[in-house]
Amino acid sequence: MSRWWGPLLLGLVVAVIGYGAILEAIPRGIMAVAERRIAARTGWNDMAFPPLPTAEARSVVRPSPDLAYAICVVDIGKGPVRIDAPALPARYWSVSVFDHRTDVAFVRNNRDSRGGPISIVLAREGQRTPAVVPVVRLPSARAIALLRVLVEDRGAFPAIDRTRRAARCGPA
Repeated sequence: MSRWWGPLLLGLVVAVIGYGAILEAIPRGIMAVAERRIAARTGWNDMAFPPLPTAEARSVVRPSPDLAYAICVVDIGKGPVRIDAPALPARYWSVSVFDHRTDVAFVRNNRDSRGGPISIVLAREGQRTPAVVPVVRLPSARAIALLRVLVEDRGAFPAIDRTRRAARCGPA
């Protein structure tokens, strides 16, 4: 029995290291694919305004058909990026930022902002930022910023869309 302890211990060490590597690699891989797909259509550090999702829409996971989205694939490698979302004419809207591991780095909604606009600057540690708006420090150079707006009545979408298109993403 004692001759099995070495291989068993080696197998356990390999399993633990493999498990940790998979837990680290899968979220990064998912995010890298999402960033490339979205950036291929929209570019980097520029807000895109897709149409209201339908049952066939699958560009990111399964978008909710009652939410209008605006999305920005962010690269702060060359400098900070500012995200501005206007106060939207909807019962609920939010701004979220997901880092390179799919972790939520920032989230605020219209209740948090008391119905006002939301502005933030995304930056890496050590990058100089303007002191005008809150700064969110990211662990990597890339992220995805997402503006979501509840569209309870599709007839109200044109007014929501006009305001949604005032959202901005670009160099700080």
